[in-house]
Amino acid sequence: MLTKTLEQTYFVIDFDSTFTKVEGLDELAAISLASQKNRDEVVGKIKELTDRGMAGELSFEQALQQRIELLSASREHVELLVEFLRGKVSDSFLRNKEFISEYRDQIYIVSSGFREFIEPIVTEMGVREDHVFANTFRFDEAGTIVGYDGTNVLSKNGGKVSLLRQLSLPGDVYVIGDGYTDYELRESGLANKFFAFTENIERQKVVEKADHIVNSLDEFLYINQLSRSQSYPKSKLKVLLLENVHARAVEMFSREGFQVELLKGALDEDELIEKIKDISILGIRSKTMVTKRVLENAPRLMVIGAFCIGTNQIDLTTAEERGVAVFNAPYSNTRSVVEMAVGEMILLMRGIYDKSVKMHEGIWDKSAKNSNEVRGKKIGMIGYGNIGIQLSVVAEALGMEVLFFDLVEKLPLSNARQCHTLEELLNQSDVVTLHVDGRKTNSMLIGEKEFNQMKDGVVFLNLSRGHVVDVKAMANAVKSGKIRGAGVDVFPQEPKTNDEIFESELRGLPNVILTPHIGGSTEEAQASIGEFVPNKLLGYVNTGSTYGVVNFPEVTLPPLHDAHRLLHIHQNVPGVMSKVNGIFAKYGVNIVGQYLKTSEKIGYVITDVAKNYSKEIVQELKEIEETIKFRMLY
Repeated sequence: MLTKTLEQTYFVIDFDSTFTKVEGLDELAAISLASQKNRDEVVGKIKELTDRGMAGELSFEQALQQRIELLSASREHVELLVEFLRGKVSDSFLRNKEFISEYRDQIYIVSSGFREFIEPIVTEMGVREDHVFANTFRFDEAGTIVGYDGTNVLSKNGGKVSLLRQLSLPGDVYVIGDGYTDYELRESGLANKFFAFTENIERQKVVEKADHIVNSLDEFLYINQLSRSQSYPKSKLKVLLLENVHARAVEMFSREGFQVELLKGALDEDELIEKIKDISILGIRSKTMVTKRVLENAPRLMVIGAFCIGTNQIDLTTAEERGVAVFNAPYSNTRSVVEMAVGEMILLMRGIYDKSVKMHEGIWDKSAKNSNEVRGKKIGMIGYGNIGIQLSVVAEALGMEVLFFDLVEKLPLSNARQCHTLEELLNQSDVVTLHVDGRKTNSMLIGEKEFNQMKDGVVFLNLSRGHVVDVKAMANAVKSGKIRGAGVDVFPQEPKTNDEIFESELRGLPNVILTPHIGGSTEEAQASIGEFVPNKLLGYVNTGSTYGVVNFPEVTLPPLHDAHRLLHIHQNVPGVMSKVNGIFAKYGVNIVGQYLKTSEKIGYVITDVAKNYSKEIVQELKEIEETIKFRMLY
């Protein structure tokens, strides 16, 4: 077993900003004063008093008395607060409800808050009612709070110390809390250890006094080798998110307890090598190049998330060889790219963009020359993947004839027609639009030869990858009139941040719309990607599932119930599974389930085992010669 029973250890846990994410009295004030004009001012004063009391800058008794004097609340408001607090239990406490139930005889809630709103919350989580110690309100006949029970020891300075002395718990005492009054239990000698809890708030004066700083209950349980929902505390794992990915991603990883760092721009190879040394999860978009050198300097890296469609910026082969799974967002921004392509196509066919530029210069150019409808025209799509297929549907709805060219035989939607050669498509199309991936073989896919094969006066769009077009040849085609209008969203060299100057031969050309790689940059698309990719990464980290992976054996796993999950990534050579199962047989392990998938290079075996197994198994699995990575989940 990997758990430790501490029969003579008692756990004294604070409530406000520890068991819950918020300070109950502060929230009660916000609820009760919701309709008052001076609400923000009064709530602000109460919060200030709370912070000063928790940090030890003001005596507890003074802080409590002054807060209650400012409060204007009733039983009804307390009931509303309880409902509110049910949704504010700290995430790590929710994850570890089983621990609370298992150790309910040894867990005490000791709070300077008020029993009326504390007891309903903690007892629902499994805490014994008689193990809840807190202050109590005094109400008048109308149910209005008029004060508090001044005889309660917890209403006094040093109240927690006095209470713990009265309890006289017959064993070691570990205190978990965020405030100075929690530390005082350690200072008094009544507690053996004080764990400063920083999941919700970090008070520097409290942290400085702690025996341990824990970012979550998971971390506390991990340190003390107690039963927990996670095999390791996620607060020990670092997440690096680059290129200003959506805030939703930051929120999701933070809620899970990870350390998260978000950078607005991309990093070059050397910068990323320096950053990635202790990173477990990496999130990027299209500009960050995850090279072989980067991966060789990322010993802790478990998984990479590409918050975009393409993955050509990642060395997928090296990632696979090093046991690093890669996920992307193949569908989340397709609609945004399609809408941009359609919009630019119409603007360019009508010459609207050029006329708008002239209007800003004071030129009135009212003319139908070179202005056409898209209805009845042929659109030729190079690449018929997720974006191409959706664009096909929209273009046909606009009355266009759809042609496409793809290296793979595709089933056309509706009346779309697949061309057998690229030249066939280029010869016929009034609009040519690129929707190909960034593989090396697509480099310079469209050059001088291909532009010459296009119809005179063609509209050309590239919203795929910058290196697939010879930019110089394209500029010449625009200048010669071969291309009547163009929309370009991607470039061979792109600035890493908004502070860098954009240079291109396409600047200043007539009827050419240039955009800074924003095809998928809508709020809707980025929010969707910001949720889709983290869900994939968390699925892999939390369960081992690789459904939707780009470079790895794909395995969909059932939920883990009452077992431990052992994840073994190894070189795909004969005999490894014999070694793995030989170890299980040697120690008589009860295997609940086993799942294996392989690729040409690696094997990925997931084994769910009953909890009562020998610790030596883990070490022996790690020491198998072909092991690339090993981890455990429970």
